Amino acid sequence: GSSQLFVRIVSVCGGSGSWALLEQDVAAMAKKHGQLKQAIAKMVQSAMEYVDKTPDEQTRVELIEALRTVTEGKIHVEVERARLTRMRVAIYELKGQIKEACETLQEVQVETYGSMDKREKTDFILEQMRLCLAKRDYIRLAIISHKINPKFFQTDGTEDLKLRFYELMIQYDLHEENYLEVCRHYKQVYETNVIKDDTAKWPAVLQNMVLYLVLSPYGNEQSDMLHRVQKEDHNLEKLELCAQLVKGFTTMELTRWPAVESIYGGEFRKTDVFSAQTEDGNKRWLALRDRVIEHNIRVIAKYYTRASTQRLTELLDLPSDDVERFLSKAVVDGTIYARIDRPAGVVNFAKPSDSEEQLNGWASDVSKLLGLVEKTTHLIAKEEIVNKIA
Repeated sequence: GSSQLFVRIVSVCGGSGSWALLEQDVAAMAKKHGQLKQAIAKMVQSAMEYVDKTPDEQTRVELIEALRTVTEGKIHVEVERARLTRMRVAIYELKGQIKEACETLQEVQVETYGSMDKREKTDFILEQMRLCLAKRDYIRLAIISHKINPKFFQTDGTEDLKLRFYELMIQYDLHEENYLEVCRHYKQVYETNVIKDDTAKWPAVLQNMVLYLVLSPYGNEQSDMLHRVQKEDHNLEKLELCAQLVKGFTTMELTRWPAVESIYGGEFRKTDVFSAQTEDGNKRWLALRDRVIEHNIRVIAKYYTRASTQRLTELLDLPSDDVERFLSKAVVDGTIYARIDRPAGVVNFAKPSDSEEQLNGWASDVSKLLGLVEKTTHLIAKEEIVNKIA
């Protein structure tokens, strides 16, 4: 009864364009003591239908704010309040008031709403993330991103949300210069059917994934991903330069930076990753140079036990001060063992073994020798028996 009455009042006021009266009546009916929750929910829902029919922006804002006041703190109309907030935020954004839009949308803790379906909830959180990015509030963006469980994107019909989520995360991790995370996000995008099945889209995504993987500092995970991409992804062969770059980093051979620059510079400097026109692009190009030098140091440490600083400057195409800097960094990171003898100008890559290691080495050598002796005597005995029978 009261639901129908409320809806009728709303439709009469809204239909006749009495916007001030509509706002007053809605506020008055919501305050009425002992009112049924469904009746208020129906009234708010029917009033929301008139938001788009308002004659001007001022009236629209007033009606939205009146409805937001009515729905404040009421669990049974929390979804309606969230939708009204989005309408208000859209108006803020049109006026270019990003700060106000961001703060207004963050007031709504949509992840606690039980009555809102998961898709709308995720969409709402993505909108909060987008506005944080527009406001350059990266810390808040990272906090809000944890409210979304990536497993949700495995359900059907969520690919558009998945792409939006990872696009925002890529922007965030690029700002933080966390290239391995950026690579992981591109991997998720690449594995989305919409992208993987579209020959116009996947090459760019795969290229970005590979470039950011190569840019990531060396570690077990980075190395593992690099080898896996090379072995398992057959699409990589279609991107000749990327395949070549990955091969250079997975093969234990020296990769000279001047050669890298001449082979890849022309093509890669046109991409967004290494764009010569942007500050970030130039920064990442220098980071690639560092990765090439670090790779070369690992190669040298593998094949040399001792090397003169002079020889290293030739192999790494670097002045001696820079050689020392890169060597020190590699030692601190734990990727190689090295000791620099400055007066003699010699770098020692052989790790001195302690007495226990030496004893273990000898013990294993002795056991191997005894194993071989045993095998030999066994073969001799076998030969003798065969000859006796003959």
